[in-house]
Amino acid sequence: MQSYVIEDRKLTYLDQGTGPVLVFGHSYLWDSKMWQPQIEVLSQHYRCIVPELWAHGDADAAPTKTRTLRDYADDVIALLDHLEVDSFTMIGLSVGGMWGAELALKVPQRVNALVLMDTFLGYEPEVLHAKYFAMLNTIMEQKTIPTEIIDAITPLFFRRQAEQHTPELVKNFKAHLASITGERAVAVGQVGKMVFGRRDTFDDIELLTVPTLIMVGMEDAPRPPLEAQLMHDAIDGSEYVLIPEAGHISNLEQSEFVTQQLTTFLDKHILSN
Repeated sequence: MQSYVIEDRKLTYLDQGTGPVLVFGHSYLWDSKMWQPQIEVLSQHYRCIVPELWAHGDADAAPTKTRTLRDYADDVIALLDHLEVDSFTMIGLSVGGMWGAELALKVPQRVNALVLMDTFLGYEPEVLHAKYFAMLNTIMEQKTIPTEIIDAITPLFFRRQAEQHTPELVKNFKAHLASITGERAVAVGQVGKMVFGRRDTFDDIELLTVPTLIMVGMEDAPRPPLEAQLMHDAIDGSEYVLIPEAGHISNLEQSEFVTQQLTTFLDKHILSN
């Protein structure tokens, strides 16, 4: 894991492989390791860069200037400038897709293609916004993620009956949430407010004109296929794939299927050009 300093804060990132650059965005409450199954395959033909969200993985808490997902997109642009990356493909899941779209809107001339997975570019519906902010306030006040919130959050990330299908994945995720304490919990809560208090990027969605692949788990509860279909309809020429037997973290629940879909899309739009 390498790092780049912004305002005395360490932004950590994975940088693996050589070739055309792929920039990956991971989910809230996960880190760069989330993409490991895909990196193992794609890094054989591509340079894979995975910046970590502030307060996630090995990254420090967000610097004072970073207050929104658009600000975080600026942080990633600064990292890519530092790495002398002129052009890249953006692959984002959940919040990774949200800030990834902001990145594509900020530097469209540098983005070759875009993959949006289990994400939504509209604002958070009011009822969910209130629910999530109440959870985040509790986490920040108590400086821990209480068991009842862990039990409420965990099912949101996986397919139905995930403890039967992928017990280790669920167990490790719960243990990770329980390990977030102290000032780290406060910093994670602050990032959560950036995510769920984001702007409505749908206003600019017609400006996304690069080849775009939209994928979503058929059992994704927080970001259901209906939202993905809305984005597919709004982004001219986009491709749309439903991922069977997968929830929100579809790239881990159906890693081989997702890796194959990414490989096919990238072969078509990146390697062939």
